[in-house]
Amino acid sequence: MSGCKVIALLKKRDGLSRADFIAYYEAHHAPLILSLFPQITGYRRNFADFDGAYVYPNAAPFDFDCVTEISFASRADYDAFGALAATREVAEQISADEKNFLDQSYTRMFLVDERTSVIP
Repeated sequence: MSGCKVIALLKKRDGLSRADFIAYYEAHHAPLILSLFPQITGYRRNFADFDGAYVYPNAAPFDFDCVTEISFASRADYDAFGALAATREVAEQISADEKNFLDQSYTRMFLVDERTSVIP
């Protein structure tokens, strides 16, 4: 694998409006993450709008408000990102900032094997 990508599913903190959630993420958290991790080559936030969403009957309720995509040039860069994120200083900075806008108990982040279809 040359490049790699992780997806994070994030839930806003209770009592925070969607607009305030987005504003905080964009103005504070995204710049913090980019300042801490030089390994990141792409950082995309997809803020969910569930109005009119199609949901199968009996499906579990949505438990996230944003799908974040973080890209790296290589698996080695992703591993370096993970090692840096695990250091006490960096982990404390991220956690302290996340408490301002996220319900951290819902956060999930995982590697994906991205495939793109060619549109004829």
